Amino acid sequence: MKQARKRRKPEQIVKAIAEGEAMLAAGKSLAEVYQKLGIVESTWMRWKKQYGGMKSDEARRLRELEIENQKLKELLAEAELDKRMLKVIAEGNF
Repeated sequence: MKQARKRRKPEQIVKAIAEGEAMLAAGKSLAEVYQKLGIVESTWMRWKKQYGGMKSDEARRLRELEIENQKLKELLAEAELDKRMLKVIAEGNF
């Protein structure tokens, strides 16, 4: 049976990467690291690519900025839709 998916916060990911790196430096194999962290190879590679070299507070700030960016994109889309609707109404083609 599959294990339930576990969402980790950016700070937790940065901590897990550091723990994994320490295990590798101590001579553990990648398979042992994956098992200890409860992840698969693709997750490790994605984490390393996205969060490698970051500190915990930097990862948290990155996530906050991503959320803010998404909200701004949604607001812009709504404004563009409103603008298009007003243009159609002004032309009388409704």
